[in-house]
Amino acid sequence: MSDDQTPKIIVDDDWKSQARAEKERLKASEPPRAPARQEPEEGGGVPEKIGFEHLLEVLATQALMYLGAYPDPQTGRAVLAPDLAKLHIDLLGVVEEKTRGNLTPDEKRKIDGILHELRMQFVEISKAIAKAIEEGKISPADLQGGGPIGGASPGPGL
Repeated sequence: MSDDQTPKIIVDDDWKSQARAEKERLKASEPPRAPARQEPEEGGGVPEKIGFEHLLEVLATQALMYLGAYPDPQTGRAVLAPDLAKLHIDLLGVVEEKTRGNLTPDEKRKIDGILHELRMQFVEISKAIAKAIEEGKISPADLQGGGPIGGASPGPGL
């Protein structure tokens, strides 16, 4: 290649300022972000500020626990207590009803999504429990008191 055919690199000295200006323009056009979730304190595991989403998480976690999503720490077996799961799902429904019109769009989406998912899981697990009882794999007594499935005795306080 001859010198006049060699590609030339043109350096724009002003590229950094143009990049900064573009970045600021993009930042100004973005909608404001929600504040980051509060991280738990090191010592207690409790966030500094408790919010609406924490209430939703507590009730949802309790419902999931009674739907068998989390094993009993003492036995390592699933805890199925549909009546207690339904109680927590219904409590979330009460929260949704009583806060209607007072929630931010994000809060409304979150509670609606949680309720929908929990209700769907409740229906599926209820059908599976009914089928297992019908097939003789578990007995209705296994579900009394929310104990671990498989004939183990219920945990204390359940």
